Amino acid sequence: MYSVEMYQRIRRACHVEGMSIREAAKQFGVHRKTVKKILSFSIPPGYQRSQPIKYPKLENFKGVIDAILADDRLRPKKQHHTAKRILERLRDEHGFLRGLHHC
Repeated sequence: MYSVEMYQRIRRACHVEGMSIREAAKQFGVHRKTVKKILSFSIPPGYQRSQPIKYPKLENFKGVIDAILADDRLRPKKQHHTAKRILERLRDEHGFLRGLHHC
C-alpha cells in the first residue's frame, strides 16, 4: 500500500503538472496500472474484509470470554485478565484444549 504522500505527489504530477501516466509510472517507480488506480482515488482506499473473522475453536467459549471481559470492566485496570490468563481459565475451568476442545 502506498502512502498518502505518494498519492498526492502522483496526483499532482498528473492532474496539475500534466504528466502522462507512463511518465509518472517511470518517475515514481510504480506500474502504469498503479498510477491509474491512484488517479481514480483521491485518498488511498482502506482494506475491508469481505467476511467477518471466524474462530471455530473459540466459538463455544465466546460467551465465557465476554463474561470475563465484562467483569474486568468493573475491576481496577491492574486486575484485568491478560490473554494468557483467559486461556488458562478456559483450559482449567471449561476444559478448553488448544488443538481440540471438549464441551
